[in-house]
Amino acid sequence: MSAPCPPHPAPRAGDRAAPRVIVLCGPTAAGKTAVGLALARELGGEIVGADAMQVYRRMDIGTAKPTPAERALVPHHLIDVVEPDEPFDAARYAALARRAVADIRRRGKVPLVVGGTGLYIKALLHGIFPGPAGAPAVRLRLAAELAARGVEALHARLARGDPETARRLHPRDTARILRALEVLETTGRPISAFQQAHRFADSPYACLILGLEIERPLLYARIDRRVEEMLAAGLEEEVRGLLAAGFSPRLKPMQSLGYRHVAAWLEGRLSREEAVRTMKRDTRRYAKRQMTWFRATAGIRWFAPAEFPAIAAACRAFLEPAPRTGPPAAR
Repeated sequence: MSAPCPPHPAPRAGDRAAPRVIVLCGPTAAGKTAVGLALARELGGEIVGADAMQVYRRMDIGTAKPTPAERALVPHHLIDVVEPDEPFDAARYAALARRAVADIRRRGKVPLVVGGTGLYIKALLHGIFPGPAGAPAVRLRLAAELAARGVEALHARLARGDPETARRLHPRDTARILRALEVLETTGRPISAFQQAHRFADSPYACLILGLEIERPLLYARIDRRVEEMLAAGLEEEVRGLLAAGFSPRLKPMQSLGYRHVAAWLEGRLSREEAVRTMKRDTRRYAKRQMTWFRATAGIRWFAPAEFPAIAAACRAFLEPAPRTGPPAAR
């Protein structure tokens, strides 16, 4: 997930004439899949995934994709879209997700966007920040520096020139570190300044955004348990299969949670115990960053996962037809 660039715009919750979309967000391991499935069945809805990793085929266990049985219960969109070595970004996600929302609505169903990638949700609802034009020569030089010195050195350089962006980005988020340095070198201004000045478009939807929250100790315990469950379900074999199929461990999706840890273990760079420990630690840190993002997003209504009756009631009230406001019909 991309780091936040608050403040985030509020949804058009009050515009009842706009197409209605329900969003269910929250940190990893909060229970979004179960609540989303229950909501979709209750409301006659279909799920549009909003997870930056679940778009990749062959990567099922480590991304906590809905199981085939769960996907048979409710139609899912924006899952298994591309191969791990194909490019995919928030702009492409937004285009595909908007198409899926329109298709769901045409068939008289309720679009339910479910996921924890805040940037993808923001791109769907408000568009994407394009940033200054690229500079190919600078990009090539930075790529050469990356190959020679490693991403940690580039992250340290970014911290000196744009500390705000460096704090928000994961030290291994190679693509965004390179882009931030490119903007800094070509414009003399940090990318965070452009992000803060950018006015995101009003959402084309009337949105109800629901957030799932759990007390931190319980969430962290759930994360640790999920890591163990992924390993028991065959995450090691999944990563072995990806590497055997020729997918480089340096690919962006292979650098994500779980996959980079297991790949490092399989390549002998970490022991199994260290891989599991750091996978749990890094997933907890990721959940904290997710909550930072969502807390900066205006208009989210927060619930505990166990409050499903209240969640469903809020959705039903949101979906009620708007009252007619015109003059009474002539008799």
